[in-house]
Amino acid sequence: MITRRSFIAKSTLAVAAASIGTKAFSTTAKQSNNLPLVISTWKHGMAANEAAWKVLSSGGHSLDAVEAGVRVPEADPNVITVGKGGIPDASGKVTLDACIMDEKGRAGSVTYLQHIVHPISVARLVMEKTPHVMLSGKGALKFALANGFEKEKLLTQKRKEEWKKWKKEHKEFSNKINIENVSEDNHDTIGMLALDKDGRVS
Repeated sequence: MITRRSFIAKSTLAVAAASIGTKAFSTTAKQSNNLPLVISTWKHGMAANEAAWKVLSSGGHSLDAVEAGVRVPEADPNVITVGKGGIPDASGKVTLDACIMDEKGRAGSVTYLQHIVHPISVARLVMEKTPHVMLSGKGALKFALANGFEKEKLLTQKRKEEWKKWKKEHKEFSNKINIENVSEDNHDTIGMLALDKDGRVS
């Protein structure tokens, strides 16, 4: 029997999958009733799915799963759109954003966070420890440091060299999005949805 909660959860995953297109996401589901399930975007989502699946397959909460999953590309310097090794902004700074939400609709997020490898974990603490939904910039960094996170250098040498080259060539920004140009090296960050065995979606 399909409950309202399970219908909403499954519909959310289906709509998300349909909206991104087949080239942009990957899923992991190994049980006959399709629970648990994890879906994420892009190629780096495969490694993220594996980490999330370890949590889900052992009966863990979907919130723990998405945090564990997203932490994988955040720490991978070869992923240029997430976390450490990410492409810097025009001023040469690696600035990160993250948002997390549980099945109860509670949410936490950080924006313009610098020097912290795992913004997803900081976002979760914003949700769990503060009355806020978002912390940004210096406030987000101060909160992260107060909660045991350590400052790290996020700009890798390779990205720094690429940024210097870009600055030298005076490339112009374009606000136009051309779907034809979306590729493994030219897209957004990571999105992940997980549905655990108890039907909780995060």
